[in-house]
Amino acid sequence: MGKGLMVQKFGGSSLANVERIQNVAKRIVSYKKKGYDLVVVVSALGDTTDELIKLANRINPEPSEREMDMLLSTGEQVSVALLAMAIHKLGYEAISFTGIQVGIITDSSHTRARIIKINTDKIKQELNNDKIVIVAGFQGVTFNQDITTLGRGGSDLTAVALAKELNAKECEIYTDVEGIYTTDPRIEPKARKLEAITYDEMLEMASLGAQVMQARSIEVAKKFNVPIHVRSSFSKKSGTMILREVKKMEDVVVSGVTVNKSEAKITVCNVPDRPGIAARIFKELAVHGISVDMIVQNVSHLRQTDISFTVDKIILPKVIKLTKQIAKDIKAGDVLQDEDIARVSIVGVGMKSHPGVAAKMFEALAENRINIEMISTSDISISCIIRKRFAELATRAIHKKFALAK
Repeated sequence: MGKGLMVQKFGGSSLANVERIQNVAKRIVSYKKKGYDLVVVVSALGDTTDELIKLANRINPEPSEREMDMLLSTGEQVSVALLAMAIHKLGYEAISFTGIQVGIITDSSHTRARIIKINTDKIKQELNNDKIVIVAGFQGVTFNQDITTLGRGGSDLTAVALAKELNAKECEIYTDVEGIYTTDPRIEPKARKLEAITYDEMLEMASLGAQVMQARSIEVAKKFNVPIHVRSSFSKKSGTMILREVKKMEDVVVSGVTVNKSEAKITVCNVPDRPGIAARIFKELAVHGISVDMIVQNVSHLRQTDISFTVDKIILPKVIKLTKQIAKDIKAGDVLQDEDIARVSIVGVGMKSHPGVAAKMFEALAENRINIEMISTSDISISCIIRKRFAELATRAIHKKFALAK
C-alpha cells in the first residue's frame, strides 16, 4: 500500500540550470522510493518568463494579451520535458503534460485567467501506471481551445488546485528560501522563519508583496482546506506550514513585515467635489479589468479634491491612458504618475485584539524620519506608502520595533 498522493511544485529558481534540474529529479525520486504517488508542477526555468516578456516588448510595447499567453506558456513546456528526461535518466517512469493536455479549463481572461474545472482522468490513469506525473504550471485552456495563463506566480495555483482535485495529503511548494519569514531575509538578515502561519495571514502577506506565494493560490487553499508546506529545494529542513489555525495565534500581534516596490501612484487633480464622481472613476477602471489598491481622497476648502490610488506598475501605461480619458470626461485637472513609491505593511491575526499597533508602526517610521503618504488598514494588516528609497530602512525599523528577530 502506497503512502498516498503528494503534489509538489518547483519554482523557476529551483530549475535554473541543468544541475538544479537533476537535483530536483533526485528529490522527487527519493519520495517515489518512500512509496508516494507524485504529481509535480513546475514553473519555467530561471528567468525565462521575464526574458520572454522583454522580447515581446521589443517587438510590440503593447502586445495582445492572447499572444502573450501563447508566448509565455512555452516556458513551462520546456521545464516539464527536461524534468521528465532527468527522472528517466535516474531509471524511473515519468510523463510530462502541458496544462492544456491535462485539461485545466479556465475562463478567457488572458494573462490572469481563473480555473473553472480540471479534468483529472489523464493524471489518474498515469498514476495507476505507476508514473510520476509532471504538469506545466501557470497555464490552462479555454473552452475554445485558446491557451491562457493564470497570472504571476500561477504555478502555485495550479499545484493547489490539483492537490484539491486529487485529494492529495499535502501540497509542497519548493522555493529558494527555507519557508515563510517575518520579513524578506535579503533585507533583514535577522528575519525569523515561521513554523506555521494561517491562510489569512499568508493571503494578506502575499497580496501585500511577499514574493513567496501567489495570493490566489492561498485563497483556493483556504477555501478547500489544502495544507501547504513551503520549503527550500536546496535543503532538507522542514519549512513553514500554512494552515487554517495556528496555536499561539492570539499571543503574536504581528507575524510579518512585507515590502512591495512594484506599485505606482496615480493622482487625479482638481476633481469636482460632488456625489458619484469617485464611483464613476473607479467603475470605469473596473470595467476595464483594472484592480486598484489603496485610495486616498483629499478635499480642499475650494470644493475641489485630489484622488490618489495605487496600481501594479505592469499595467501603468494602460491605466494612465484610461485615467486621462476619465479625467477629461468628468472635467478634472491633470493626471500625475509617481513610480518612486514603496508600500510597507505589517500583518498579524493578533492585531484585532491589541490596540496601539498602528501607532507603534508610525513611530518606527517617524524615528527614522520617513514620511507616510498614504495609509490603508484591514482587520489584520496596516500598510503605508512611502518614498521608495526608504523601503529597506522602513522594513528593518518596523521589524525591530515589533521585536520580530530570531
